[in-house]
Amino acid sequence: MAGRPVASRQERARAQELARRIRALREARGWTRERLAKEAGLHTRTLVRLESEGPVQPGFFTVGRLATALEVSLDDLFHGAGRPGGIWSVGYEGRDIDSFVACVREAQIDAVVDVRLTPISRKPGFSKTRLREALHGAGIDYVHLRALGNPKDNRAPFWEGRLEEGRARFRSLLVAEEAEAELTQLAGLVGTSRVAVLCFEQDARRCHRTVVLDEIRRRCAVEVTELA
Repeated sequence: MAGRPVASRQERARAQELARRIRALREARGWTRERLAKEAGLHTRTLVRLESEGPVQPGFFTVGRLATALEVSLDDLFHGAGRPGGIWSVGYEGRDIDSFVACVREAQIDAVVDVRLTPISRKPGFSKTRLREALHGAGIDYVHLRALGNPKDNRAPFWEGRLEEGRARFRSLLVAEEAEAELTQLAGLVGTSRVAVLCFEQDARRCHRTVVLDEIRRRCAVEVTELA
């Protein structure tokens, strides 16, 4: 008996993006999976599988029922499901948590990658747990890559305008095994998702994330977009 055809990486990526889109629309309505399944006339286990795994070829009628229940067109439901990956740069300086989440959601970001060494902030909502909860509530993934954080003893050059000194020091730290592994992880995300790299400074030139972004630009041959 012939087995199921093996899905390509691109097909899996599109399915995962569709799963995120359905989850985001459901959560925006404040619905549980059970509620959406009932409204769409589907088994809850079907929706669980669709949201968590993203079947490569979901049935047309299944998708149609979900679109009807969520009161969106099929085009809206699939909006973004075939988008290429990419990378954005964002700082939360001068923002509150609500405007920040609205900004990344409007840009259709799939995942926010936090490159702070210690993801703790005096600004309400920007410490790791609260930030992750706020992003998940908007259907956006949160990833913390600690090894791509800037150590405390290399922050003064960025604050004092000695940017090349700070960048050179941080660049030398990226050869460490853990940092290299996390750069590879980030590059993989960029290949299939719309990723925003996050730190505090609004101006990326004053932040070590510029070095991270330059390295990903080199590895993935992608342009970096500043998220206003």
